[in-house]
Amino acid sequence: MDDEEEQQKLPDLVKALVHHLLSQNLPPNSPPLNPNSSHFRNSLRYAHRILSSHLSPSITPDAAAVAESIKRRLATEGRSSEALSFADLYTKFVSKAADVDNKWALLHLFNIISQDRKTAVKSQLDSSVFLPNLAISDNNAVKTPRKGWSDGVVVLAKDPDNRRDIAFREYVKLVKEENDVTEEAMVTDVLYACQGVDGKYVKFDNENSCYVLLDSVRVSRGTTGMVYRLCELGVLFKKVIGYIEQSLGRFQTEDVGTVGQAFCSALQNELSDYYKLLAVLEAHSSNPIPLLSESGNSVNYLSLRRLAVWLAEPMVKMKLMADLVEKCRVLRGGAMAGAIHLHARHGDPMVHEFMKRLLQRVCSPLFEMVKRWVLEGELEDIFAEFFIVGQPVKAESLWREGYRLHDVMLPSFISASLAQRILRTGKSINFLRVCCEDRGWAHAATEVAIDTGATARRGGFGYGETDTLESLVDEASKRIDKHLLDVIYERYKFKEHCLAIKRYLLLGQGDFVQYLMDIVGPELSGPANTISSFKVAGLLETAIRASNAQYDDPDILDRLRVKMMPHESGDRGWDVFSLEYDARVPLDTVFTESVMARYLRIFNFLWKLKRVEHALIGAWKILKPNCITSNSFIRLQSSVKMQLVSALRRCKVLWVEINHFISNLQYYIMFEVLEISWSNFLSEMEVAKDLDDLLAAHEKYMDSIVEKSLLGELSQSLYKSLVVIFDLILRFRSHADILYEGIHELQAKITESSLSSRAQQKTRKQSKDKSLDEGSWIADGRKALTQRAGEFLRKMEQDLDAITKEYTSLQEEFISQLPVQQHVDLKFLFFRLDFNDFYKRVVS
Repeated sequence: MDDEEEQQKLPDLVKALVHHLLSQNLPPNSPPLNPNSSHFRNSLRYAHRILSSHLSPSITPDAAAVAESIKRRLATEGRSSEALSFADLYTKFVSKAADVDNKWALLHLFNIISQDRKTAVKSQLDSSVFLPNLAISDNNAVKTPRKGWSDGVVVLAKDPDNRRDIAFREYVKLVKEENDVTEEAMVTDVLYACQGVDGKYVKFDNENSCYVLLDSVRVSRGTTGMVYRLCELGVLFKKVIGYIEQSLGRFQTEDVGTVGQAFCSALQNELSDYYKLLAVLEAHSSNPIPLLSESGNSVNYLSLRRLAVWLAEPMVKMKLMADLVEKCRVLRGGAMAGAIHLHARHGDPMVHEFMKRLLQRVCSPLFEMVKRWVLEGELEDIFAEFFIVGQPVKAESLWREGYRLHDVMLPSFISASLAQRILRTGKSINFLRVCCEDRGWAHAATEVAIDTGATARRGGFGYGETDTLESLVDEASKRIDKHLLDVIYERYKFKEHCLAIKRYLLLGQGDFVQYLMDIVGPELSGPANTISSFKVAGLLETAIRASNAQYDDPDILDRLRVKMMPHESGDRGWDVFSLEYDARVPLDTVFTESVMARYLRIFNFLWKLKRVEHALIGAWKILKPNCITSNSFIRLQSSVKMQLVSALRRCKVLWVEINHFISNLQYYIMFEVLEISWSNFLSEMEVAKDLDDLLAAHEKYMDSIVEKSLLGELSQSLYKSLVVIFDLILRFRSHADILYEGIHELQAKITESSLSSRAQQKTRKQSKDKSLDEGSWIADGRKALTQRAGEFLRKMEQDLDAITKEYTSLQEEFISQLPVQQHVDLKFLFFRLDFNDFYKRVVS
């Protein structure tokens, strides 16, 4: 019910408000306003039309925002004092009218009424129907305006004497007195300076490399500072344009490079936008600068402050370009691109976008080189700008030495791992083309080009497109490397050649090695300078035909040859004999001269070990029990018999001890070293993805054999001890042969003596010759034979004792070094040799 009463009172309240407003604006001593007059009815109708409007305002319901909009409009129209008065009134309104909910709606209403009246005045409509403006006094109170109505509009009387215009005119006069040159002239000279041209009052000082005002020109300190700050853009412009002109001049005489040319082109492209801006500014500079009171009516003029705003962004770009030309003055190629890339790491989006746009043009030649390298293997780098460098080498050195990374030219936005993949991809193409004489890689490269071309069309291929670059390199690398390994494995039979080297150079073909030693042994026992290489080569062919080696591929057998190493006086044939394997292109990329030298070193060690084993087998053949019978020694004295048994026993015991050492050492080398290393090599060969992986696997295979076979740098003392032991074992074999020959000679003489004795006894019985003394001279002969046998056996026992003592010492020294070796497999060799702690107990 209360709401209905309030709704009925609203028309009366509106009528009372209109009457009050119109009554306040009546001239003094005038009669009261007649509610039935046409003026009152029109004003009331206008109020009802506004209040009954159902259009919603298209602004945010924010009172502060509406008030700020009104103040900004008043200030823009040059009514600054009214804007200040409104701000004060709004502050009081907000603080006192706490019960008013829709403050923003009231402010918006007043603003619309004001704008509506202004539109009516401009359109010469009857403004008497509008409600009057409220005058704003100095004390921020609403009161009757001093000057009354003017066509229905109340005039604000804040500055009745036009003091503001007077102050502006005085300020202009003061400026003209302090400055000899107008601001328009200063703006013109600054624009000239920004183009690197001297103006009328602003000149370039070559000594200090800056623009200065003439001493005869009198301007204010603020103007001078502003001119110097703006003319800095001209100094930077001269640096940039000077670098471009210098580079253009060097194109004919020096190798600037494609990246340098692209850099200059990018700078010129950026300067073209700068020239367009200067043209626009020059057009604006022809407009006169209005007074401060007229600034709201003119917008196309150009003052120094406005020029500072216009040139703020070009100043940033020009500073960047000037800094870049200073950094890149002595750089080229990838180094230049990398230096420019460092400036792209900036938090300002405008700077970042500018540098990205610049780098896309600068890096275009580099990315084109990368594309041609990974897809065609072409290295057209006339100006030495690319981060991959090629050099002429032999075919066998192409992979390792033909191409390398030039770190100085590697731009920082390309990682080291990506650069290595780029290098390997192009290197693989050239290896296939030159060493393998293969063109199958072209099909794989074409597929990559098609796939990457579609990707490049979608996302681009250049600076900032790292994903596209990596996709191109990865696809090309994967397909071309796979094709390369297929060629190496299938066409050139890499695995078969590795197995052949293992079987012949690493003595893995047992029957071949044993037969070869048997037939070359007599030949190699002589002095090295008397051995014929052709004869030994013939023996090698015989060993091949007599063993299972004859079933190998003829190409493999054709590569196996005899090599006689350089020798000195006193060397035997055993010391200089070796085998070599002819690894031809492209296999010589893996089996280089240094690699084959390592194989030769391993072969010499294994050959010595096999020779020692062969010597022990020969010794056993003559020392086995059934070779020497004791029937022949019945007539010898018991002491001589005991000496003979003792010498044979000592020889056999020493042989057993040496055989234990050599057997375990040979088992360790042939199985725990060679076979396990070969098995690991095969596993890594299966997972190799490129030729570098294959080379690394083979290098690891070689290192494993060398380190475990006592041939490493850290095992030299151990190896030297082992060589001394080998020499001692060969001496033992010589003494065993001497003992065998001596015993057989003694057997022969005893047998001969027995036969002679029986023949003489038979003759004496037949002739009945009493003159012969039975066995006189035979007894003397047997006595001498026994004495000589005793001396021989004593001498052999002494030699065997010396060899045994020396061998024991050398063996203990060798075994004592095994536990301190760094390689774990050498420690396991110690467990194999001393499995029952025998040597440990002896040493302790």
